[in-house]
Amino acid sequence: MTESNAALAGKTVFVAGGTGVIGEAIARGLARAGAKVAVGGPEDARLREVTDAIAHSGGEVRAVAFDARSVKDIGRAVDGVCDHFGRCDILVNSVGIHREQLLLEATEESYDSVIALNLKAAMFLGQAVARRQVQAGQGGKQVHLLSVRASLGLMGKGYSAYTSSKGGLAMIVKQHAVELAPHRINVNGVAPTFVKSEMANHVLADPIAGKKLLERIPMGRVADAEDVVGPTLFFCGPMSEFVTGQILYVDGGLTACQ
Repeated sequence: MTESNAALAGKTVFVAGGTGVIGEAIARGLARAGAKVAVGGPEDARLREVTDAIAHSGGEVRAVAFDARSVKDIGRAVDGVCDHFGRCDILVNSVGIHREQLLLEATEESYDSVIALNLKAAMFLGQAVARRQVQAGQGGKQVHLLSVRASLGLMGKGYSAYTSSKGGLAMIVKQHAVELAPHRINVNGVAPTFVKSEMANHVLADPIAGKKLLERIPMGRVADAEDVVGPTLFFCGPMSEFVTGQILYVDGGLTACQ
């Protein structure tokens, strides 16, 4: 175990949305670093698959089934993590969905479903964990997963719900950071470009759209889930003690030239 990883040994982390491609990679990375990991997601076979894999690799892990659309259930899940491990040092919020609809065709139902998971859930996950962190008086870390779409639109695609949710989340990161700073709780965000996953397939599988996307990324590729792990662990560890309210773009240079 490296010196930087050793600093996470024994820390308790709640990875909400840990059954997604990015969330799972982060949960595995945290477990490798010695953290105690609670993986949160819907109560299904996928949740058990992720936690079993981490346990099989020697990590200390707990499955936490919860509905991120319910503020009450978010509170129950967070309390369950804190009560089981004795505390919750770190929140990693990887909850999120995408529903593509062009502006002229967008429905209220679809828009609300994206906002509920990408924005409202982030707000109340942050609140629930912060309440327990403030109560414990030991400081803490919170990291939210965003997207380059927090600051960039996407031509030819119906991204109104997704971009507004991620743009709003960028401001939640900043606001929570300044409110929680007196309690020594850091709040930051990691914003990747498209990551190889089912959520990104609608663009990557399109020969024309996929080609245009790669041409806009200076490094010539989209991200792998593992590309997101290091930046997230940086925000989780002690090397980022004086960093809060920041968004780190993991995008191969995309936002540097757009």
